[in-house]
Amino acid sequence: MAKRSILDERDDETEINLSPMIDCIFILLIFFIVTTVFVEEPGVEVRKPDASVDVDLEKSSILVAITSDNKVVYGGKELGIGGVGARVRSLLQQDSLPVIIQADSRSDHGVFSDVWSEVKNAGAKKISLSTRND
Repeated sequence: MAKRSILDERDDETEINLSPMIDCIFILLIFFIVTTVFVEEPGVEVRKPDASVDVDLEKSSILVAITSDNKVVYGGKELGIGGVGARVRSLLQQDSLPVIIQADSRSDHGVFSDVWSEVKNAGAKKISLSTRND
């Protein structure tokens, strides 16, 4: 019988299992794809124009004002909260105009809320509050 030497033995080739590393790489790739925000910039800086409207609001809308002492006024005449609905309803029969409520900052919120409700019940689809931009 021949003696076997340690050097004569065949070494089993060892392999590194790469599948857990590939799984980690795919998980990291998915994480970075999901968390990345894709915003398309135009590449140039654009100065936007000022928004100035050159439309006469009295002809293209219904203006209702609430004074500081809680009087409701339309067209220079005091209507009262009860008269707002009838006036807006008659004006909306002619044309579907937006209604703009101009309330004084010192007027009561309850009066504004009542006027808004009257205008809404009169059938106005577009109701806005006029504010001051300082």
